[in-house]
Amino acid sequence: MAGAAGTAALQKVRGFVALTKPRIIELLLVTTVPTMFVARRGIPSGWLILVTLIGGALSAGGANATNMVIDRDIDAVMKRTSKRPLVTGVLEPAEAIVFAVALEVAAFLVFALFVNVLSAVLALAAALFYVFVYSLGLKRRSKQNIVIGGAAGAVPVLVGWTAVTDHLAWPPLVLFALIVVWTPSHFWALAVKYKDDYERAEVPMLPVVESFSRVARQIVWYSVALVAVSFLFAVVAHLGWIYWATAAVAGAVYLVDAFRLKAAGGTQKAAMRLFGYSITYVTVIFAAMALDIVVRYH
Repeated sequence: MAGAAGTAALQKVRGFVALTKPRIIELLLVTTVPTMFVARRGIPSGWLILVTLIGGALSAGGANATNMVIDRDIDAVMKRTSKRPLVTGVLEPAEAIVFAVALEVAAFLVFALFVNVLSAVLALAAALFYVFVYSLGLKRRSKQNIVIGGAAGAVPVLVGWTAVTDHLAWPPLVLFALIVVWTPSHFWALAVKYKDDYERAEVPMLPVVESFSRVARQIVWYSVALVAVSFLFAVVAHLGWIYWATAAVAGAVYLVDAFRLKAAGGTQKAAMRLFGYSITYVTVIFAAMALDIVVRYH
């Protein structure tokens, strides 16, 4: 009996962790810390980085958990998401909602008490936007769902900046735009592979409701815009050759992969190549920002 109870408790703990979508949180935090370096024009304090990461992880986790509650019917019919804890019954929706609200309250308090109120408000606004605008408003109704809804995933760069400066400026707004224009090509590449899943769930992702040729053109145009915005950021943030060189090379590879997907006619292999590289791209670009600052100012 004790062993069974322990196993059930462990499954619940794992379920709560899964609700937060840890891999998505990891990507959001990857964009936060380098932004703090640029805002500081140097290395921020370890304490500030730590509490900003904690607050950001809590806020994103709460939003993701709420999203899973909303999408549990969709998740049940999609192979990719059929093992999520609210589908398997490991957790009940009421448990997930209480957990999500607790995370959001904790996130707001961490930011307000240890960082600043502006960062707390921005993080909460991102969570609310993700839940009410994307999950409840757009996801099941509009083929532009991820174009608009993706803005929620761009807010961590604003939070990273305000955590250091307690105000907004042009550089974080351009970084915000960079993540916004990155999101469609990143997500649509994944949706190309899982088109059947989204179609089964009646979610109007662009690859479901439009021809692949149109999807491919959109991916290419957003990829071009992404590279252009990455260069604009170098200008407004006064970055040096390390960032410029990295943005040029990484951007060129991104464009090559986008055109390859278009030329391949939407094969899963080409789609996942772009999807995988899109994550690498963000990691490399943001690492280059931080490295550029460290090299030039230390």
